[in-house]
Amino acid sequence: MMRVSSKGQVTIPRKLRQLVGIEVESEVVFAVENGKVTIAPAAGATTAMDQERLERLLRALDDLEGTGDLALDADSVMAQTRDR
Repeated sequence: MMRVSSKGQVTIPRKLRQLVGIEVESEVVFAVENGKVTIAPAAGATTAMDQERLERLLRALDDLEGTGDLALDADSVMAQTRDR
């Protein structure tokens, strides 16, 4: 457990920094995921955020699987959505 200073600062223990690759004087990215604050090295943050976005997309596609109308072809969809 760590205490937050009056300036909102927290010291990240050295072993934890080493474990996740946070170097001295490097930049980090904070994010909120499922109500929790996460911190990651800025160099790898894009990859982690992209992975999370991809996982959310795949979950959404899984949820949609089997919900389409197989009787509709592309021309039918275009006819229904044209001039709206």
